[in-house]
Amino acid sequence: METNAALLETVEHETGPAPEWSVIWLHGLGADGNDFAPIVPELVGRDWPALRFVFPHAPVRAVTVNNGARMRAWYDIRDFDLANRADEVGVEESVAQVEALIAREVQRGVPVGHILLAGFSQGGAIVLATGLRRREPLAGLVALSTYLPMANRAAELLQLGAGAQPMFMAHGTHDPVVPFQAGERSAEAMRKLGFNVDWHAYPMAHQVCAEQIQALGEWMAARFAVA
Repeated sequence: METNAALLETVEHETGPAPEWSVIWLHGLGADGNDFAPIVPELVGRDWPALRFVFPHAPVRAVTVNNGARMRAWYDIRDFDLANRADEVGVEESVAQVEALIAREVQRGVPVGHILLAGFSQGGAIVLATGLRRREPLAGLVALSTYLPMANRAAELLQLGAGAQPMFMAHGTHDPVVPFQAGERSAEAMRKLGFNVDWHAYPMAHQVCAEQIQALGEWMAARFAVA
């Protein structure tokens, strides 16, 4: 584990020496950076380049819909209604924190075009928000079981060239937390903004399944192949 006073605390895993690729993976509400670390051996292919997985811990904050309870969250959830769910100030703060992690990977010698940004649920919402604002495209964006926050402002937040980032989105058809239709609408919104979205649906709830991990692995392998 690595800590830095200016950065979020992270859990890291390198699949080989001197990694030239990085995957920054954001957890969901109430979890932490350890949540998706076990996915690494299931996901990584034998012939992949050496990767550095970076799993940051979101800040601890009060969450309105959970009666103000404090937990790790990328932003406050003010309402169950998706249109008003995300706290805009919190989203912007988290985007800035993710950008700081991206900048650190560049300082460590990983080109921007070799960095993938992934997230589940609330973390996936920050992936979409960050992707819109990227002036220099990342290697790819992965948004799982999530939605586009502040969708009504997406067009004005979109930066020139951001749509060059390929995107993998997946959602469970029985998701009780983020409705499947919200995921579909978000994928379509990103397409209309110019993103090439690889969309996947699975008969599951608010979770990740083996078939999804396999599909994501194939999508990531394609990113490594074209770089």
